[in-house]
Amino acid sequence: MVGTFPLLSVQPTRGLMDEKIQVVVRNLPSALSVTLHSLHLSEDKDLWEAFGHYTSDGQGTVKVAKDASLGGTYEGAEPMGLLWSMQPVPGSRTGLRLRKMDVLTPMAVHISVYSGHMTEGFSKQSPLATVVTERWYMAPGVCRIDIREHGVRGTLFLPPGPGPFPGVLDMWGGGGGLVEYRSGLLASHGFVSMALEYLSHDKNRTSDIDSKTYFEKAFRIVQEHPLVMKDRVALFGLSLGTSVALNLAAYSKDISPRCCVCISGSHVNPVNKAFGKVFRKMNEHGYKTRFDEEGHVVWRDIILPIPTDLGEKVDMGRIKCPLMLVVGEDDQNWATVESAKDMTQMMRAAGNEHLLTILQYPDAGHLIEPPYTGRELYFLRGCQRS
Repeated sequence: MVGTFPLLSVQPTRGLMDEKIQVVVRNLPSALSVTLHSLHLSEDKDLWEAFGHYTSDGQGTVKVAKDASLGGTYEGAEPMGLLWSMQPVPGSRTGLRLRKMDVLTPMAVHISVYSGHMTEGFSKQSPLATVVTERWYMAPGVCRIDIREHGVRGTLFLPPGPGPFPGVLDMWGGGGGLVEYRSGLLASHGFVSMALEYLSHDKNRTSDIDSKTYFEKAFRIVQEHPLVMKDRVALFGLSLGTSVALNLAAYSKDISPRCCVCISGSHVNPVNKAFGKVFRKMNEHGYKTRFDEEGHVVWRDIILPIPTDLGEKVDMGRIKCPLMLVVGEDDQNWATVESAKDMTQMMRAAGNEHLLTILQYPDAGHLIEPPYTGRELYFLRGCQRS
């Protein structure tokens, strides 16, 4: 390396979370072994990293977009491997989840190149070069508005421009709280999207929510915004949010979603009551939970076998809008594969299967995030046997 000055380029240095980056190292000796390493300090003050092993070509260049990683947290030609394969650094706390809570600030990622093929000790070595890239969930011009209206709590994101735009009611799962980053990203791509809080950390408030009425009010807040196309408002649900979306699409007489996108959820246990009653119903089957070999809770058996009684699940024959199900085949949190099969059979029997699209991902688990987000093997804290 004497007499050479490696040049590391990361483009763009500022972009959206789902925007691809180009990482190139130039001015290396030919056939040199190097490690490309990414590092991020999360809002929880935990360090996350990813790395890949490369060998420079005859021109002394490494191009992550086309060159194969020979080892590390990912292998093969993976243009975004330095982002999607991020994991907690060795020695970190267990049960970590990488997610952005403050969407008004970027996720800063340090990308460095090191000499040799390294697997540990990055903090003890000096990199040959480092570049910082910013990853944003909000594009320039996106407007963020706190919603406290008619008892509804959420955050509305408006795309730049005059509109009108399609709308989305964005509902997360049983973790509770207000999660905004998916809605911020949707607005960055031209959707008016409202991240809805419906499982508050205030237990009294959560129990008092009349599910159907609350969500219908939230839908109308999106629908009645002057920048929204009133006949093009979708329901977007993750996990428990899927149950909410399906219940509304099937039974609501007051709203008509243009379509539904449901990730890692089920039609079992329709949410048509106050949440306190719903959770009590689920707790009746808590004896079905089990632990894997590492002591993590497996919840999926709670809703198995899938009931045949329509009083225990959404009547999928009532769905009148296009529906997309996104399923991870290794979901240990909820019986999403079995649920998708049963929903397909129900819609086929009712004659509305043409409305159904299923995206099924082998080896994927419960938490399916926007593109290039870091991985979590176990994302629910407190789910380990004590």
